Amino acid sequence: MVDMPRPSKHHEKLHFFAGTWIGEEQLSPSPWGPGGVALGRYIGRVDVDGFFLLQDYVEERDGRVVYRGHGVFGWDERDQTYTWYWVDSLGSAPSAPSRGRWVDDMLVFEHAPVGAQRGRYTYRITGEDSYHFTIENSEDGGQTYRLFLEADYHRQ
Repeated sequence: MVDMPRPSKHHEKLHFFAGTWIGEEQLSPSPWGPGGVALGRYIGRVDVDGFFLLQDYVEERDGRVVYRGHGVFGWDERDQTYTWYWVDSLGSAPSAPSRGRWVDDMLVFEHAPVGAQRGRYTYRITGEDSYHFTIENSEDGGQTYRLFLEADYHRQ
């Protein structure tokens, strides 16, 4: 009988994001809205025998939910990258996962959905129960990026 695979140190590193998190977000103006302050909340949980971290996210403005998302984080042994699949209340299906790597205390994902558009998502660990998160977008194939969202999250 063959032993079942076990989560590696790469999978276990994602377990940091398990728990209930909350953060004040600063959004830049975009096609989706005027920008401003929002409150982000998510619950992250380790699932599927420790191989994945699942994330359920809501964004609130003025006390009401304006955006929802669901993320699935994992490790791709073949490509030696972290993966992050994201679906949300905008309704688009992901063409592929965002791919990421740890760089010191930062987990940085990049996504190239269509043409010259790019997205970069950075989780910088700032403490045992906190991290700084940014979303940056590029319209020129990653030559330059513009900040879309910045937030400091804290585990509850």
